Amino acid sequence: MSHLDSQTIQLALVAAVALAMLIQSIVLLAGLVALRKLAKSIREDLSEMRSAVLPVIENTRNVIVRVAPKIEQTASDLALLTRALREQAADVQAAADEIIGRAQTQARRVDSMFSNVLDTVDRAGTFVAETVAKPMRQLTAFIASAKAVIDSLRSTQGSSRAANRANGDNDLFV
Repeated sequence: MSHLDSQTIQLALVAAVALAMLIQSIVLLAGLVALRKLAKSIREDLSEMRSAVLPVIENTRNVIVRVAPKIEQTASDLALLTRALREQAADVQAAADEIIGRAQTQARRVDSMFSNVLDTVDRAGTFVAETVAKPMRQLTAFIASAKAVIDSLRSTQGSSRAANRANGDNDLFV
């Protein structure tokens, strides 16, 4: 093989390509066999799963068929209950607003009455103070003037005693 000509090289390349194609065919055939086994295994598992899941689905369907009217009735009952509760809440709110309004009116009325009573007491106190204070001032002035008169009369008599002492009355006064 010292001499490699083009035909020999081509023959070697064709043989290599044929060998590669043979290997590729064997690999593809093995893949096909493995894929068929896998598909068969998946079919068996799927049929087992169907046989296990199908009764569950059928039972669920039956339960839904039996329960659906009850659920619909419950939903409509809840809707009616909600509507009734809203109406009652509105009635309670209106009653509460009316009670609060009346309470505020009464509070204003009591406040007005209390203010009038306090104003009347204040005016009465002022009147009594003026009525009592004026005569008391006059009485105090009269007492003060009477005291001044008595003091002045005493001092006049006291000066005549002092004159009598000076004239020889040596009574010791203790």
